[in-house]
Amino acid sequence: MLTRQLQRFLIVGFTTVAIDFIAYQLLLLVDVETATAKGVSFIAGTIFAYIVNRLWTFDRAEGGRTVFGLFLALYVSTLAINVGVNSGVISLFDEGETGRLIGFVAATGTSSMLNFIGMKTFVFRSRTAGSE
Repeated sequence: MLTRQLQRFLIVGFTTVAIDFIAYQLLLLVDVETATAKGVSFIAGTIFAYIVNRLWTFDRAEGGRTVFGLFLALYVSTLAINVGVNSGVISLFDEGETGRLIGFVAATGTSSMLNFIGMKTFVFRSRTAGSE
């Protein structure tokens, strides 16, 4: 079950990144300001990730405000970690293309791993009857 969930999580993750990237590019194409375009594209990807991970990756896990709040808290936390790891790795290497690539890969890998563990353990955990 864990392997199946991890496989599905990776598929959803790659699709989420694609949605974020495509939405960002389309918004820029129609002259939406850069920060606004990035914010909207990130939100689009996050909503997709929540819905598909809840319904498919974690087999129709319980939803609702509390669960969505936990999901958002996890994503905000891992976003901060992502930015920190990216910055830290770049500072160890350089601001050049190689340093940025290594930083991106390290940050994405770290935040993805933490997102999966957080969703499995806290956000979409199996609940027994009568427990919240």
